[in-house]
Amino acid sequence: MDLTTKYLGLDLKNPIVPSASPLSEKLHSIRKMEDVGAAAIVMHSLFEEQITQESHRLDHYLDYGTESFAEALSYFPTAPDYYVGPDQYLENVRLAKESTDIPIIGSVNGISIGGWIGYARLIEEAGADALELNVYYMPTNPGMSGAEVEDRYVEIVKEVRRSVTIPLAIKMGPFFSSTANMAARLAEAGADGLVLFNRFYQPDFDLEKLEVVPNLILSKSNEMLLPLRWVAILYGRIAADLAITSGVHTHEDVLKGVMAGANVTMMASELLKNGIDRIDAILTALRAWMDEHDYDSIQQMQGSMSQIHVREPSAFERANYVKVLQSWQRDPISEL
Repeated sequence: MDLTTKYLGLDLKNPIVPSASPLSEKLHSIRKMEDVGAAAIVMHSLFEEQITQESHRLDHYLDYGTESFAEALSYFPTAPDYYVGPDQYLENVRLAKESTDIPIIGSVNGISIGGWIGYARLIEEAGADALELNVYYMPTNPGMSGAEVEDRYVEIVKEVRRSVTIPLAIKMGPFFSSTANMAARLAEAGADGLVLFNRFYQPDFDLEKLEVVPNLILSKSNEMLLPLRWVAILYGRIAADLAITSGVHTHEDVLKGVMAGANVTMMASELLKNGIDRIDAILTALRAWMDEHDYDSIQQMQGSMSQIHVREPSAFERANYVKVLQSWQRDPISEL
């Protein structure tokens, strides 16, 4: 059974890649993920705010939507609140690379063109095989146009592409007015891979303390439907590899992602909830399913259910929408 695939020019033994999460903050967890079958590992993210705090300067964007610079500072964790500082992050990348035989992908999370571009180069020098950019940006300025937001993403990719030679992926969100066009622009700017999609976590209100508080909700398999659809649409039409990173929990999720056209499927919530050993269990179930359905390799099924392999591509865009709306049926028993 050939489970091998290629992602960002890297030869991987299977399509399961743990995405950026606290699991990659510790070397023993990284080693265990490799032992149970992870094909590559995306390191936990280095945040732009960590870098700017350490150098005692913050970019101008921090005061968007605030009344003062001082108030903007209060929104972010202080340096000691981060589990790993910038220097330790580079050391973690170096140790992970020295201690494993699978590709290690660095991760940088930010929204501006500034000091973190230099850290992208340092991550490469630390030994990372590739780099994933997580541009987590919520435009709150009513005067900022959609075109300006898109240009920011493209410029970040261009600047990082100029600063590193290793393969580059970008984790994009689903909220662009033309997702397909934005995907093409990011690939043209130098992204070797697109990771679909970034989850935009929403804060909550504490009514007793009258504070805005973080609210982390781990993903479920149904959240995979949106990136699954877009991977199926983009496969074969964009000059970049594709990864699904939302809602991957089971071997069925992996199969669906590959058939849509993904080179790899990334998971974090499943491993955080049910343990790293789930990778081995999913791979075992994946092999069993492929054997039962007479598939010899991952390449054999990749993209088999993508839009370009549908007889009527336009139907792919609307037919399922119409079917979903018509699929609900009343329960006749409940009406008695």
